[in-house]
Amino acid sequence: MRGVSYGGRRSDGRWKWVSPEAKAGLALALAAALGVLFENISIVRPYYDLFLGAPLTVAVGENGISKPLLLWINDCLMAIFFLLVALEIKREALEGALSSWRQAALPVYAAVGGMAIPALIFVGIVGYDTEEAKGWAIPAATDIAFALGVLSLFERRVPVALKTFLLALAVVDDLGAIVIIALFYTSNLSIAALGMAFMTGAGLLALNLRGVRKATPYVLLGIILWVCVLKSGVLAALAGVAIGFAMPLQAGPDGGSLAKSAEHGLHGWVAWLVMPLFAFANAGVPLEGLSIELLMQPLSLAIMLGLFIGKQIGVFGFAYAAIKLKMADPPLGASTMQLYGVSLLAGIGFTMSLFIGALAYADPEHQTLVRIGVISGSIMSGVLGAIILAFAGRATTGKISAKGIGEEGASR
Repeated sequence: MRGVSYGGRRSDGRWKWVSPEAKAGLALALAAALGVLFENISIVRPYYDLFLGAPLTVAVGENGISKPLLLWINDCLMAIFFLLVALEIKREALEGALSSWRQAALPVYAAVGGMAIPALIFVGIVGYDTEEAKGWAIPAATDIAFALGVLSLFERRVPVALKTFLLALAVVDDLGAIVIIALFYTSNLSIAALGMAFMTGAGLLALNLRGVRKATPYVLLGIILWVCVLKSGVLAALAGVAIGFAMPLQAGPDGGSLAKSAEHGLHGWVAWLVMPLFAFANAGVPLEGLSIELLMQPLSLAIMLGLFIGKQIGVFGFAYAAIKLKMADPPLGASTMQLYGVSLLAGIGFTMSLFIGALAYADPEHQTLVRIGVISGSIMSGVLGAIILAFAGRATTGKISAKGIGEEGASR
Protein backbone atom coordinates (compact mmCIF):
# COMPACT_ATOMS: atom_id res chain seq x y z
CA MET A 1 0.00 0.00 0.00
CA ARG A 2 1.32 3.41 -0.92
CA GLY A 3 2.41 5.58 2.00
CA VAL A 4 0.90 8.96 2.79
CA SER A 5 3.00 12.09 2.83
CA TYR A 6 0.40 14.07 4.83
CA GLY A 7 1.09 17.18 2.82
CA GLY A 8 4.63 17.67 4.14
CA ARG A 9 7.33 19.12 1.91
CA ARG A 10 11.09 19.03 2.02
CA SER A 11 13.41 21.55 0.48
CA ASP A 12 17.16 20.83 0.50
CA GLY A 13 16.48 17.95 2.92
CA ARG A 14 15.51 20.15 5.89
CA TRP A 15 12.34 21.35 7.53
CA LYS A 16 12.43 25.09 7.28
CA TRP A 17 10.36 25.42 10.50
CA VAL A 18 12.44 23.10 12.67
CA SER A 19 14.56 25.70 14.46
CA PRO A 20 11.65 27.86 15.69
CA GLU A 21 9.83 24.79 17.01
CA ALA A 22 12.90 23.48 18.78
CA LYS A 23 13.48 26.88 20.35
CA ALA A 24 9.84 27.18 21.41
CA GLY A 25 10.01 23.74 23.00
CA LEU A 26 13.13 24.73 24.90
CA ALA A 27 11.45 27.95 26.05
CA LEU A 28 8.50 25.95 27.32
CA ALA A 29 10.81 23.54 29.17
CA LEU A 30 12.77 26.45 30.68
CA ALA A 31 9.56 28.15 31.86
CA ALA A 32 8.37 24.93 33.50
CA ALA A 33 11.75 24.42 35.16
CA LEU A 34 11.67 27.98 36.51
CA GLY A 35 8.21 27.36 37.93
CA VAL A 36 9.48 24.30 39.80
CA LEU A 37 12.63 26.16 40.90
CA PHE A 38 10.78 29.22 42.20
CA GLU A 39 8.32 27.05 44.12
CA ASN A 40 11.19 25.33 45.91
CA ILE A 41 13.50 28.21 46.82
CA SER A 42 12.37 29.55 50.16
CA ILE A 43 13.57 33.09 49.43
CA VAL A 44 11.80 33.22 46.05
CA ARG A 45 8.62 31.24 46.83
CA PRO A 46 6.73 34.11 48.54
CA TYR A 47 7.29 36.36 45.51
CA TYR A 48 6.28 33.56 43.13
CA ASP A 49 3.06 32.99 45.08
CA LEU A 50 2.48 36.75 45.34
CA PHE A 51 2.89 37.07 41.57
CA LEU A 52 0.38 34.31 40.82
CA GLY A 53 -2.07 35.53 43.44
CA ALA A 54 -1.88 39.21 42.51
CA PRO A 55 -5.44 40.53 41.99
CA LEU A 56 -6.16 42.00 38.58
CA THR A 57 -9.40 43.82 37.79
CA VAL A 58 -10.71 44.84 34.40
CA ALA A 59 -13.76 47.08 34.63
CA VAL A 60 -16.01 49.13 32.38
CA GLY A 61 -17.92 51.60 34.51
CA GLU A 62 -19.32 49.77 37.51
CA ASN A 63 -19.07 46.35 35.88
CA GLY A 64 -15.83 44.44 36.02
CA ILE A 65 -14.04 41.13 36.42
CA SER A 66 -11.59 40.63 39.26
CA LYS A 67 -9.37 37.55 39.40
CA PRO A 68 -5.93 36.50 40.65
CA LEU A 69 -3.31 36.55 37.92
CA LEU A 70 -3.19 32.73 37.82
CA LEU A 71 -6.85 32.56 36.83
CA TRP A 72 -6.39 35.29 34.20
CA ILE A 73 -3.62 33.14 32.71
CA ASN A 74 -5.76 29.99 32.76
CA ASP A 75 -9.02 31.61 31.60
CA CYS A 76 -7.93 34.45 29.33
CA LEU A 77 -4.55 33.57 27.86
CA MET A 78 -5.62 29.97 27.31
CA ALA A 79 -8.57 31.29 25.30
CA ILE A 80 -5.95 32.67 22.90
CA PHE A 81 -4.32 29.24 22.83
CA PHE A 82 -7.65 27.56 22.02
CA LEU A 83 -8.28 30.19 19.35
CA LEU A 84 -5.05 29.14 17.66
CA VAL A 85 -5.97 25.47 18.05
CA ALA A 86 -9.36 26.10 16.41
CA LEU A 87 -7.72 27.93 13.50
CA GLU A 88 -5.31 25.02 13.00
CA ILE A 89 -8.11 22.46 13.17
CA LYS A 90 -10.18 24.39 10.63
CA ARG A 91 -7.28 24.77 8.20
CA GLU A 92 -6.23 21.13 8.48
CA ALA A 93 -9.83 19.93 8.11
CA LEU A 94 -10.55 22.01 5.00
CA GLU A 95 -7.19 22.14 3.25
CA GLY A 96 -4.55 20.16 5.10
CA ALA A 97 -3.77 16.75 6.55
CA LEU A 98 -7.39 16.10 7.60
CA SER A 99 -9.06 17.28 4.40
CA SER A 100 -9.60 13.77 3.04
CA TRP A 101 -10.20 10.48 4.78
CA ARG A 102 -7.16 8.91 3.07
CA GLN A 103 -4.95 11.52 4.71
CA ALA A 104 -6.83 11.73 8.00
CA ALA A 105 -7.46 8.02 8.66
CA LEU A 106 -4.19 7.11 10.36
CA PRO A 107 -3.95 10.17 12.67
CA VAL A 108 -7.63 9.81 13.57
CA TYR A 109 -7.29 6.15 14.52
CA ALA A 110 -4.06 6.89 16.41
CA ALA A 111 -5.63 9.82 18.28
CA VAL A 112 -8.66 7.75 19.29
CA GLY A 113 -6.38 5.08 20.71
CA GLY A 114 -4.19 7.72 22.30
CA MET A 115 -7.15 9.13 24.21
CA ALA A 116 -9.03 5.92 25.05
CA ILE A 117 -6.22 3.68 26.36
CA PRO A 118 -4.68 6.25 28.77
CA ALA A 119 -8.15 7.01 30.16
CA LEU A 120 -8.84 3.30 30.70
CA ILE A 121 -5.49 2.82 32.45
CA PHE A 122 -6.20 5.83 34.65
CA VAL A 123 -9.64 4.60 35.69
CA GLY A 124 -8.31 1.08 36.17
CA ILE A 125 -5.79 2.36 38.74
CA VAL A 126 -7.85 4.93 40.66
CA GLY A 127 -11.22 3.16 40.31
CA TYR A 128 -14.30 4.41 38.51
CA ASP A 129 -16.24 5.30 41.67
CA THR A 130 -13.58 7.37 43.47
CA GLU A 131 -13.12 11.12 43.76
CA GLU A 132 -9.93 10.86 41.70
CA ALA A 133 -11.85 9.33 38.77
CA LYS A 134 -12.98 12.77 37.59
CA GLY A 135 -9.44 13.36 36.32
CA TRP A 136 -9.71 10.53 33.78
CA ALA A 137 -8.99 12.89 30.85
CA ILE A 138 -5.66 14.15 32.23
CA PRO A 139 -3.43 11.52 30.54
CA ALA A 140 -5.46 11.66 27.32
CA ALA A 141 -3.90 14.99 26.27
CA THR A 142 -0.78 15.65 24.17
CA ASP A 143 1.42 18.74 24.42
CA ILE A 144 2.18 19.41 20.77
CA ALA A 145 4.77 22.13 21.48
CA PHE A 146 6.92 19.82 23.59
CA ALA A 147 6.40 16.82 21.30
CA LEU A 148 7.35 18.75 18.15
CA GLY A 149 10.28 20.31 19.98
CA VAL A 150 11.72 16.85 20.67
CA LEU A 151 10.93 15.61 17.17
CA SER A 152 12.66 18.65 15.68
CA LEU A 153 15.95 17.41 17.14
CA PHE A 154 15.84 14.61 14.57
CA GLU A 155 14.98 16.62 11.47
CA ARG A 156 17.52 14.84 9.27
CA ARG A 157 16.83 11.37 10.64
CA VAL A 158 13.09 10.92 10.15
CA PRO A 159 10.82 11.50 7.15
CA VAL A 160 8.85 14.73 7.05
CA ALA A 161 5.61 12.70 6.87
CA LEU A 162 6.10 11.70 10.52
CA LYS A 163 6.11 15.33 11.65
CA THR A 164 2.91 16.00 9.77
CA PHE A 165 1.42 12.77 11.18
CA LEU A 166 2.21 14.02 14.69
CA LEU A 167 0.70 17.42 13.86
CA ALA A 168 -2.48 15.84 12.49
CA LEU A 169 -2.69 13.50 15.48
CA ALA A 170 -2.35 16.47 17.83
CA VAL A 171 -5.08 18.36 15.97
CA VAL A 172 -7.52 15.47 16.45
CA ASP A 173 -6.32 15.07 20.04
CA ASP A 174 -6.95 18.77 20.72
CA LEU A 175 -10.41 18.53 19.19
CA GLY A 176 -11.15 15.60 21.47
CA ALA A 177 -9.84 17.56 24.47
CA ILE A 178 -12.10 20.49 23.59
CA VAL A 179 -15.16 18.23 23.47
CA ILE A 180 -14.18 16.50 26.73
CA ILE A 181 -13.65 19.81 28.54
CA ALA A 182 -16.94 21.21 27.27
CA LEU A 183 -18.92 18.12 28.27
CA PHE A 184 -17.29 17.02 31.52
CA TYR A 185 -15.58 20.02 33.12
CA THR A 186 -18.30 22.63 33.45
CA SER A 187 -20.27 23.51 36.58
CA ASN A 188 -22.90 25.91 37.97
CA LEU A 189 -24.30 26.86 34.60
CA SER A 190 -26.01 30.24 34.24
CA ILE A 191 -28.74 29.89 31.63
CA ALA A 192 -28.94 33.65 31.04
CA ALA A 193 -25.21 34.03 30.43
CA LEU A 194 -25.17 30.87 28.32
CA GLY A 195 -28.01 32.26 26.22
CA MET A 196 -26.08 35.47 25.67
CA ALA A 197 -23.06 33.39 24.68
CA PHE A 198 -25.10 31.51 22.06
CA MET A 199 -26.48 34.78 20.70
CA THR A 200 -22.95 36.22 20.44
CA GLY A 201 -21.77 33.02 18.78
CA ALA A 202 -24.60 33.39 16.26
CA GLY A 203 -23.34 36.91 15.60
CA LEU A 204 -19.88 35.54 14.82
CA LEU A 205 -21.42 33.01 12.45
CA ALA A 206 -23.40 35.79 10.76
CA LEU A 207 -20.18 37.72 10.17
CA ASN A 208 -18.73 34.67 8.44
CA LEU A 209 -21.82 34.07 6.30
CA ARG A 210 -21.91 37.72 5.24
CA GLY A 211 -18.31 37.45 4.11
CA VAL A 212 -16.86 39.89 6.67
CA ARG A 213 -13.07 39.57 6.51
CA LYS A 214 -11.99 42.35 8.85
CA ALA A 215 -10.57 41.23 12.17
CA THR A 216 -12.08 44.00 14.33
CA PRO A 217 -15.73 42.74 14.37
CA TYR A 218 -14.57 39.24 15.29
CA VAL A 219 -12.35 40.58 18.07
CA LEU A 220 -15.10 42.75 19.57
CA LEU A 221 -17.72 40.00 19.48
CA GLY A 222 -15.07 37.56 20.69
CA ILE A 223 -14.42 39.62 23.82
CA ILE A 224 -18.16 39.76 24.55
CA LEU A 225 -18.39 36.01 23.96
CA TRP A 226 -15.49 35.35 26.35
CA VAL A 227 -17.19 37.36 29.12
CA CYS A 228 -20.51 35.58 28.56
CA VAL A 229 -18.87 32.14 28.59
CA LEU A 230 -16.92 33.07 31.74
CA LYS A 231 -20.12 34.12 33.51
CA SER A 232 -22.03 31.05 32.25
CA GLY A 233 -19.92 28.55 34.20
CA VAL A 234 -18.50 26.94 31.05
CA LEU A 235 -14.71 27.02 30.70
CA ALA A 236 -14.01 30.54 29.43
CA ALA A 237 -11.07 29.43 27.31
CA LEU A 238 -13.49 27.56 25.03
CA ALA A 239 -14.69 30.92 23.71
CA GLY A 240 -11.50 30.93 21.66
CA VAL A 241 -12.69 27.82 19.83
CA ALA A 242 -15.91 29.51 18.66
CA ILE A 243 -14.00 32.59 17.51
CA GLY A 244 -11.48 30.49 15.57
CA PHE A 245 -14.12 28.38 13.84
CA ALA A 246 -16.06 31.51 12.89
CA MET A 247 -13.16 33.24 11.14
CA PRO A 248 -13.37 32.72 7.35
CA LEU A 249 -10.64 30.56 5.84
CA GLN A 250 -11.52 31.38 2.25
CA ALA A 251 -9.48 34.17 0.71
CA GLY A 252 -11.19 37.51 0.16
CA PRO A 253 -11.06 39.80 -2.87
CA ASP A 254 -7.60 40.96 -1.83
CA GLY A 255 -6.35 37.37 -1.85
CA GLY A 256 -5.83 37.19 1.90
CA SER A 257 -7.41 34.77 4.40
CA LEU A 258 -8.42 36.15 7.79
CA ALA A 259 -8.10 32.75 9.46
CA LYS A 260 -4.64 32.10 8.05
CA SER A 261 -3.47 35.62 8.87
CA ALA A 262 -4.74 35.26 12.43
CA GLU A 263 -3.08 31.86 12.79
CA HIS A 264 0.22 33.23 11.52
CA GLY A 265 -0.01 36.29 13.75
CA LEU A 266 -0.93 34.35 16.90
CA HIS A 267 1.58 31.55 16.55
CA GLY A 268 4.55 33.48 17.89
CA TRP A 269 2.59 34.97 20.80
CA VAL A 270 1.27 31.57 21.82
CA ALA A 271 4.61 29.80 21.44
CA TRP A 272 6.69 32.43 23.20
CA LEU A 273 4.30 34.01 25.72
CA VAL A 274 1.04 32.14 26.35
CA MET A 275 2.40 28.61 26.69
CA PRO A 276 5.59 29.46 28.62
CA LEU A 277 3.64 31.71 31.00
CA PHE A 278 1.07 28.97 31.56
CA ALA A 279 3.86 26.45 32.19
CA PHE A 280 5.62 28.82 34.59
CA ALA A 281 2.40 29.46 36.52
CA ASN A 282 1.18 25.86 36.71
CA ALA A 283 4.29 23.67 36.90
CA GLY A 284 5.40 24.66 40.39
CA VAL A 285 5.67 21.39 42.30
CA PRO A 286 6.87 21.53 45.93
CA LEU A 287 9.74 19.05 46.08
CA GLU A 288 10.04 19.14 49.85
CA GLY A 289 8.86 15.80 51.17
CA LEU A 290 8.75 14.36 47.64
CA SER A 291 9.18 10.60 47.86
CA ILE A 292 8.58 7.41 45.99
CA GLU A 293 5.43 7.03 48.11
CA LEU A 294 3.96 10.18 46.52
CA LEU A 295 4.80 8.91 43.04
CA MET A 296 3.14 5.61 43.91
CA GLN A 297 -0.08 7.30 45.04
CA PRO A 298 -2.95 6.07 42.82
CA LEU A 299 -3.56 9.49 41.24
CA SER A 300 0.06 10.31 40.32
CA LEU A 301 0.74 6.70 39.28
CA ALA A 302 -2.39 6.62 37.09
CA ILE A 303 -1.38 9.80 35.29
CA MET A 304 2.25 8.73 34.86
CA LEU A 305 1.36 5.30 33.48
CA GLY A 306 -1.50 6.71 31.42
CA LEU A 307 0.90 9.05 29.64
CA PHE A 308 3.91 6.76 29.41
CA ILE A 309 2.27 3.36 28.84
CA GLY A 310 -1.23 4.25 27.67
CA LYS A 311 -0.23 6.75 25.01
CA GLN A 312 2.32 4.51 23.31
CA ILE A 313 -0.04 1.52 23.36
CA GLY A 314 -2.97 3.58 22.13
CA VAL A 315 -1.23 5.60 19.42
CA PHE A 316 1.14 2.94 18.10
CA GLY A 317 -1.24 0.03 18.62
CA PHE A 318 -4.17 1.65 16.83
CA ALA A 319 -1.94 2.97 14.03
CA TYR A 320 -0.26 -0.43 13.59
CA ALA A 321 -3.61 -2.20 13.48
CA ALA A 322 -5.06 0.32 11.01
CA ILE A 323 -2.10 -0.15 8.65
CA LYS A 324 -2.12 -3.97 8.91
CA LEU A 325 -5.88 -4.10 8.35
CA LYS A 326 -5.52 -1.73 5.36
CA MET A 327 -7.79 0.79 7.04
CA ALA A 328 -5.18 3.55 6.64
CA ASP A 329 -2.00 4.28 4.70
CA PRO A 330 1.35 4.45 6.53
CA PRO A 331 3.41 7.65 6.72
CA LEU A 332 5.55 7.85 3.58
CA GLY A 333 9.07 6.52 4.14
CA ALA A 334 8.68 5.88 7.87
CA SER A 335 9.94 2.77 9.63
CA THR A 336 8.14 0.86 12.34
CA MET A 337 10.56 2.07 15.00
CA GLN A 338 10.21 5.69 13.90
CA LEU A 339 6.43 5.47 14.17
CA TYR A 340 6.86 3.92 17.62
CA GLY A 341 9.19 6.76 18.64
CA VAL A 342 6.65 9.36 17.58
CA SER A 343 3.95 7.44 19.46
CA LEU A 344 6.06 7.80 22.60
CA LEU A 345 6.33 11.55 22.05
CA ALA A 346 2.53 11.72 22.11
CA GLY A 347 2.86 10.80 25.79
CA ILE A 348 4.26 14.26 26.54
CA GLY A 349 1.07 15.63 27.99
CA PHE A 350 2.50 18.51 30.00
CA THR A 351 0.57 21.75 29.30
CA MET A 352 -2.83 20.32 28.33
CA SER A 353 -2.67 17.66 31.05
CA LEU A 354 -1.90 20.28 33.70
CA PHE A 355 -4.76 22.41 32.35
CA ILE A 356 -7.28 19.56 32.60
CA GLY A 357 -5.88 18.67 36.03
CA ALA A 358 -6.56 22.20 37.24
CA LEU A 359 -10.16 21.83 36.07
CA ALA A 360 -10.60 18.42 37.67
CA TYR A 361 -9.23 19.17 41.15
CA ALA A 362 -9.22 22.36 43.16
CA ASP A 363 -7.40 21.30 46.32
CA PRO A 364 -3.60 21.61 46.64
CA GLU A 365 -3.09 17.95 47.59
CA HIS A 366 -4.58 16.65 44.37
CA GLN A 367 -2.85 19.39 42.37
CA THR A 368 0.55 18.28 43.69
CA LEU A 369 -0.12 14.66 42.72
CA VAL A 370 -1.31 15.78 39.28
CA ARG A 371 1.88 17.73 38.67
CA ILE A 372 4.08 14.87 39.84
CA GLY A 373 2.29 12.42 37.56
CA VAL A 374 2.22 14.72 34.54
CA ILE A 375 5.87 15.78 34.80
CA SER A 376 7.21 12.27 35.42
CA GLY A 377 5.10 10.67 32.69
CA SER A 378 5.97 13.39 30.18
CA ILE A 379 9.71 13.19 30.92
CA MET A 380 9.74 9.40 30.58
CA SER A 381 7.83 9.57 27.28
CA GLY A 382 10.05 12.32 25.87
CA VAL A 383 13.35 10.71 26.86
CA LEU A 384 12.49 7.21 25.60
CA GLY A 385 10.94 8.66 22.44
CA ALA A 386 14.12 10.62 21.75
CA ILE A 387 16.28 7.53 22.30
CA ILE A 388 14.13 5.41 19.96
CA LEU A 389 14.19 8.08 17.24
CA ALA A 390 17.95 8.53 17.59
CA PHE A 391 18.66 4.83 17.04
CA ALA A 392 15.87 4.33 14.50
CA GLY A 393 17.23 7.25 12.49
CA ARG A 394 20.72 5.78 12.31
CA ALA A 395 19.70 2.26 11.42
CA THR A 396 18.50 0.96 8.08
CA THR A 397 15.18 -0.47 9.08
CA GLY A 398 12.04 -1.59 7.38
CA LYS A 399 9.48 0.82 6.00
CA ILE A 400 5.95 0.40 7.21
CA SER A 401 3.63 -1.33 4.82
CA ALA A 402 0.26 -2.99 4.95
CA LYS A 403 1.83 -6.27 3.80
CA GLY A 404 4.39 -6.48 6.53
CA ILE A 405 5.70 -3.98 9.03
CA GLY A 406 9.45 -4.35 9.15
CA GLU A 407 10.14 -5.19 5.49
CA GLU A 408 13.56 -4.29 4.13
CA GLY A 409 13.98 -0.70 3.08
CA ALA A 410 15.70 2.49 3.97
CA SER A 411 14.23 4.41 6.84
CA ARG A 412 15.13 7.76 5.45
